[in-house]
Amino acid sequence: MKWLHNLFRNNNKEYFKDFSIISTDIHSHLLPSIDDGSKDLETSINIIKKLSDLGFKKIITTPHVMSDLYRNDSKTIMNGLKVLQQEVVKQKIDIILSAAAEYYIDYEFVQNIGKQDFLTFGNNFLLIEHSFHEAPKDFFNIIFKLQTEGYNVVLAHPERYQFYQIDDYKKLIDKGVYLQLNLLSLTNYYSLNVSKKVQTMIDRKMFSFVGTDCHNQQQAELYVNCMRTNLFTDLVNKNFLLNHTL
Repeated sequence: MKWLHNLFRNNNKEYFKDFSIISTDIHSHLLPSIDDGSKDLETSINIIKKLSDLGFKKIITTPHVMSDLYRNDSKTIMNGLKVLQQEVVKQKIDIILSAAAEYYIDYEFVQNIGKQDFLTFGNNFLLIEHSFHEAPKDFFNIIFKLQTEGYNVVLAHPERYQFYQIDDYKKLIDKGVYLQLNLLSLTNYYSLNVSKKVQTMIDRKMFSFVGTDCHNQQQAELYVNCMRTNLFTDLVNKNFLLNHTL
């Protein structure tokens, strides 16, 4: 297989030495001072350098869009991207940088379906999230409306929604929703219960994307631990990940 050169052996176990097999990070918060992610340009550049060192070749950064908290739109996101891209070129960092958004499913978002163009990546993939307490009312109808408009819906970090069970994920996948795993969920960063759920989801080949969901430098320093888990090896071997196609 093509990725065999990317393995190293430690204590008689084989692990990936970097994230080049993933190639593209589809979920992060690296535009300065635009949401709860990077607070300034220097921090953004330091994180991008770290992700580049870890083997990522492309970053699609995805600021929050939430009507009651982060009122970003295509203009503010693209303006922020331009500034960051200019600094990446200035510092000669060998990485491709683009942007989409992580849309929170709220009333305003639903009202805008069919009325505005949402920021997407790749094959019109649209990254969404919702409350950690409960799914939106009529969630499947919302998904259907988005699909009717031509969007391929990607649910961010589904493993972190504690109220979802395995059968719920299966229903989402059956409805054409793509699931995106957070790298840190491969460890106990969020909780032991999350990592246990992830094992089951990986075994059942439920993930189509993986992302860092990076918000700060502290998180950026932890990703190296993710690739050295058995879960990451299983994820790459068992799941049809699409990151490298972007």
